[in-house]
Amino acid sequence: MTEITHFFTDLGGVLLTNGWDRGLRKLVATHLGIDTEEMNERHHLTYDTYESGKSGLDEYLRRVVFYEPRSFTPEEVVDFMMGQARSFPDMIDLVCGLKEKHRLKVGVVSNEGRELTADRIERFDLKMFVDFFVVSSFVHFRKPDEDIFRLALDVAQASPEQVVYLDDRQMFTEVAGRLGMRAIWHRETAVTREALAKLGLNL
Repeated sequence: MTEITHFFTDLGGVLLTNGWDRGLRKLVATHLGIDTEEMNERHHLTYDTYESGKSGLDEYLRRVVFYEPRSFTPEEVVDFMMGQARSFPDMIDLVCGLKEKHRLKVGVVSNEGRELTADRIERFDLKMFVDFFVVSSFVHFRKPDEDIFRLALDVAQASPEQVVYLDDRQMFTEVAGRLGMRAIWHRETAVTREALAKLGLNL
């Protein structure tokens, strides 16, 4: 079996809470008194454009929230939504431990908007253990597009067989697996830890 030298992982749902999922949109809408159904409808019409880096957060909010006058500002929305982010310390500790013990290169392969990603990288000091970030808004490809995975492999200068990949979305692990990576569908830390151990990655 080819030695694993690289650890690719999703961000939201694995190391951190999701950056802007349905639950968070509902929380923001309730907090600010926005119609949730209308917000979600507008979100689905334009979020791909934001997440693929073709528009910024200001324009996204203009389309989804500020299409009519509001009693609050875009800055208040951004501060609230970014302030809801939380880390999963057990997963971060696991990745850091494996990186140190097995001398792995760690890369994030994620679908997120630019401003959200930049805030989360700084807020949780992710550059402390992540070697590179291949994020949809940076590279203009989104999972499940195979090209975002191929780009990550090129950046890492790794073959698929040298990579283990974690994601909380089953489809994305299937795509990575078909490309030859050792892909693990992450649902809870203990199960993921066992799956990694079976690949020889244990603490």
